Amino acid sequence: MITGIFAGLAAGALWGLVFIAPRAVPGLSFVDLTAGRFVSYGALSLVLMLLVRQSAKRTFSHVVSALGLSVLGFTGYYLLLVFAIRDAGTAVPSLIIGMIPIWMMLLGKPVGLRWAGLLPGLALTLLGLGVMVYAEPVDASQGHHFWRGVAFAVASMVCWTAFGLLNAAWLKKHTDVSATTWANWLGVATGVGALGLWMAAGSDANVLLAQQNRAQAALICIATGIGSAWLATILWNIASQRLSVSLCGQLIVSETLFALFYSFVWDGQWPTRLQGLACVLFVTGIVASIRAHR
Repeated sequence: MITGIFAGLAAGALWGLVFIAPRAVPGLSFVDLTAGRFVSYGALSLVLMLLVRQSAKRTFSHVVSALGLSVLGFTGYYLLLVFAIRDAGTAVPSLIIGMIPIWMMLLGKPVGLRWAGLLPGLALTLLGLGVMVYAEPVDASQGHHFWRGVAFAVASMVCWTAFGLLNAAWLKKHTDVSATTWANWLGVATGVGALGLWMAAGSDANVLLAQQNRAQAALICIATGIGSAWLATILWNIASQRLSVSLCGQLIVSETLFALFYSFVWDGQWPTRLQGLACVLFVTGIVASIRAHR
């Protein structure tokens, strides 16, 4: 259990890096950065699968599962989130996505765990989300596309929640597949989907090549592809194999915590009192959830 908890927290730490990556390459759109990240993930996974032949000896059902889960947890999720941010701004989609840990805890509760044990963690997480919203008021007057953006955000939340539940169930059913092997399968499937994502919503290749910071952008895509996608997926698979879905869901809150920490470091400033209070509530909620699952 301890190994699973640390793996889940480490995955959150790597996922949090994605939120400051666009600030390192401001000339690159979020779609281009996401596609570059996932193509890098897919390329590394393909190379590793070719080097380790045992990992490629899987059935057709493995391929279908990898393709479906890659859409839910990677390309489909991020594409919907991009459209949500485009139409509704950043605050509302962030709040909706922040509900993923709540849904995973509610839908993935172990049979023997009483609801009373989950309530403290759930309440603290909800309170932390409320404080975050109060700290950054939501502006709903963003034109007639606002509610379409809300719908996109809800769809993206449903996608990743489904991915978290189905991926954990798949790993627990196929105990012969290691966390690394499955991360590589997901990577190849995600890389293929990322090419489609770039073709559907990305910038023209000539525009990308004309950017002055193209070398830095390529390095960011490779770094996030290896760290925030490949390695983070391995760590998340380890957590999914060793922990219940409800506890894994609570550990997703660490992504928000690390994203805030990286942002504060990047800006060279301390969090506001309300932001600090929200972080404390998030951490306390994680601790309460861990204690409930012991």
